[in-house]
Amino acid sequence: MTSTNAADLVIAFDNSYARLPDRFFVRQKPTPVSKPALIRLNDALARDLGLDPVALASDAGIAMLAGNRIASGSQPIAAAYAGHQFGGFSPALGDGRAILLGEVIGKDGIRRDIQLKGSGPTPWSRRGDGRAALGPVLREYIVSEAFSAFGIPTTRALAAVTTGDVVLRETPMPGGVLTRVAQSHIRVGTFQYFAARQDVDAVRILADHVIARHYPDAASAPNPYRALLDGVIARQASLIAQWMLIGFIHGVMNTDNCQVAGETIDFGPCAFMDAYHPETVFSSIDRNGRYAFSSQPAIAHWNLVRFAETLLPLLGDDQDAAISEAQAALEPFAGQFEAAYGSGLRRKIGLAPAPAFVVGEDTALIRELFDLMAAGRADFTLSFRRLADAAADPAADAAFATLFQGGVDPAPWLARWRERLSSDPVVPAVRATQMRAVNPLFIPRNHRIEQAIVAAVGGDDFAPFHRLVDVLARPFDDQPGNADLALPPEPDEIVQETFCGT
Repeated sequence: MTSTNAADLVIAFDNSYARLPDRFFVRQKPTPVSKPALIRLNDALARDLGLDPVALASDAGIAMLAGNRIASGSQPIAAAYAGHQFGGFSPALGDGRAILLGEVIGKDGIRRDIQLKGSGPTPWSRRGDGRAALGPVLREYIVSEAFSAFGIPTTRALAAVTTGDVVLRETPMPGGVLTRVAQSHIRVGTFQYFAARQDVDAVRILADHVIARHYPDAASAPNPYRALLDGVIARQASLIAQWMLIGFIHGVMNTDNCQVAGETIDFGPCAFMDAYHPETVFSSIDRNGRYAFSSQPAIAHWNLVRFAETLLPLLGDDQDAAISEAQAALEPFAGQFEAAYGSGLRRKIGLAPAPAFVVGEDTALIRELFDLMAAGRADFTLSFRRLADAAADPAADAAFATLFQGGVDPAPWLARWRERLSSDPVVPAVRATQMRAVNPLFIPRNHRIEQAIVAAVGGDDFAPFHRLVDVLARPFDDQPGNADLALPPEPDEIVQETFCGT
């Protein structure tokens, strides 16, 4: 940002998506709000983007973050896309409550979108108000920034503001606007939008844009579009594995929420497991468990098949050749996911890389642990964290065992695990440190998010929100003064359902 003058707010936008043909978007300005006020500004992210936090926190900056003014260089647009939602295809979704202000190139040389979420109606709003309630804004800020601290590819939160306006959902709620940052907002559903219209030229333009922006090495491949498909598949396999390693359930893995750059996008009815069970579902709209925890790899593959379908006209000279290319690209997904997930699980329980025959035995050991956790309703996050303590000192076995309910006794498993550890020449204290580096102590627990939202919405008290964001910025560190935020919910605090907020 080159100016803090309220009359001349300038950001060095370079808006490549807005230079695509007009059928890719509609030009749409945000709708002003009555009384914008800053809740939180992500100063570190702002500086990484080459923006001035002082300018963003000024009256002019807050007005921009709320949608009340347009910074010089901004070209606001609402993007077109389609998508499969819970398996059913919607040919025209688009940005119904989000407006892309433009793109900036950060200090790391990476191009990123700056988007307002909750900024008013667009032609894609489908009779909605285009607004966001404050609760979902706070939830996305908390969870997306925690994801960044975990080291998982994700969209980011640059700022959250209140609007001074009421949003009508089930009940009247205060409104908010989130400023979201992403490497792009291009989704599988973006490709589906044009494929559904048999607009092969648009699919090609979009694919070329994505290659140039996210997969530049694909441009020199013998078949650039096959290389693009390979790249998207590999990133999704890695991403889903990373989700599952921290007990995350996305909740709405629709194709319009499958971002081709490989970042996690849309933190609506998402949640982190407390007590482990592979079939856990939180989303209030996922009535049949389509997006349950253990179903996420299969759903990711399903989404990628839909992506491959959109690229068929680009993959081969005829239909049969194109289908063969798509099938060949999709075939490695399961192995890529299992390799990433399996190696991550091994790190979580303190095992070093090993030969294939040993890995098979270790997989059985890990599977037995998960079976015990499910039977004993053990907390997912604390189970692995306390296992790290037990790796350093067998006296910590007792604290690990207290996590298991219903008479489930993990002692025999602990004995087999410790015997297995003895074959790896790693000092116990070093192993424990390595395990703590991949097993967070703090996650955005559902009940803590709800408490922060209730305090903000019901009492205009943002202290719990700020505390949660600050603690989650260091999720792997022991923070004795915040130990309460690491605890599972009490029975009366358990969150059974989460909501999308639209």
